[in-house]
Amino acid sequence: MRRLLVTRRLPDPVLEAAAARFDMVLRDDTRPLSRAELVAALTDYDLVLPTLGDRFDAAAFAAVPDPRCRLLANFGVGYNHIDVAAAKAAGVAVTNTPGAVTDATADIALTLMLMSARRAGEGERLVRAGRWEGWHPTQMLGLHLTGKTLAVIGMGRIGKAIARRAHFGFGMTVVFHNRSAVADPGVPATQLPTLAQTMAAGDVVVVAVPGGAGTRHLIDAAAIAAMRPGAHLVNIARGDVVEEAALIAALQAGRIAGAGLDVYEFEPQVPDALKAMENVVLLPHLGTAALEVRSAMGMMAVDNLIAFDDGRPLPNAV
Repeated sequence: MRRLLVTRRLPDPVLEAAAARFDMVLRDDTRPLSRAELVAALTDYDLVLPTLGDRFDAAAFAAVPDPRCRLLANFGVGYNHIDVAAAKAAGVAVTNTPGAVTDATADIALTLMLMSARRAGEGERLVRAGRWEGWHPTQMLGLHLTGKTLAVIGMGRIGKAIARRAHFGFGMTVVFHNRSAVADPGVPATQLPTLAQTMAAGDVVVVAVPGGAGTRHLIDAAAIAAMRPGAHLVNIARGDVVEEAALIAALQAGRIAGAGLDVYEFEPQVPDALKAMENVVLLPHLGTAALEVRSAMGMMAVDNLIAFDDGRPLPNAV
C-alpha cells in the first residue's frame, strides 16, 4: 500500500476515500508546508496531495534530486505553486482538479462584481457601524450593471462561465482577451486583439487567467491605466496576476472606480492601503469555498491518485 501525505484537512468523505486506498497521513495544519516539510514530503511519501501555498518549486526538487514521491495530486485547478518542469525532470507527475471549480469561482466573480459596483461592502460597514441615517435619493449611488460591458481577461472554463452569467443574467455586452483564438465563447462576445483594448472597453474587468510566470503582473500599471475612470477591476485568478502596487496607486488617485479581490499578490498578507479604501471589496479567497465543491475537488484528486496507483493514464495530468 502506497504511503500518501495529505497536506491539509479536506472534507471527511475525501479523507475516507483516500484512507480506504492508501496508507494515508493527514497533516492537520491549515498553513502551507514549510521548506523542511516540502523536503520530507518528497523524501518520505510515495504520493502527495498538496494544495495552494505548498510551494514545490525548483529549490524543493533540487534539495531532493531522487524523490520517493512520484505524484503530486494537486487539490485545485491552479498549480502555479508547483514547478511542473522541475517535477517532471525529477520523475514526479502532477495533476489538478479542473471542472469542479468552474461554477463556484464564476459565482464569486459575480459576487465581487455586484459588491464593488453597488458598493455593498461599504454599505454593510455603514450599517454595522451605526452610521446609517436612513434612505435618501442620492445615498451611495453605484454602477448599475444591467446592460453594461464586461471585459473578461482569459476566456477559459471560468471566463466563459462568468460571461454566461453576466450576459444572460444582466444583459451585459461581453468582450474578452485571450492568448489564443476562442471559436465558441458560449455567449455573444467579441474577442479583442490586445489587452489594452479589452481593458479600455469594460465597465467591469474580470481577470480569469491561469497563474504562473507567464501571467505574473499581466495586469500592470499600463493595463490598469487603459481602464475607464468609472470602471471596476475584479480578480478571481491568482493574486500576482495583478500588480498590487499599481492597483493601489490607481485606486488612491481615483483613476478607476473600485476593485473586488478574492486573491492577493502576497497572500495571506493584504496591504493596509487596500483595507483602508471603502471602494475595495476584499474576500478571503472564497472562490471554491462550498462544501460540495471542495468535496468534488478532493474526490477528483483521489481519482488521480487511484489512477496512478492502478497504472492507468492520469485523468487530469498537467
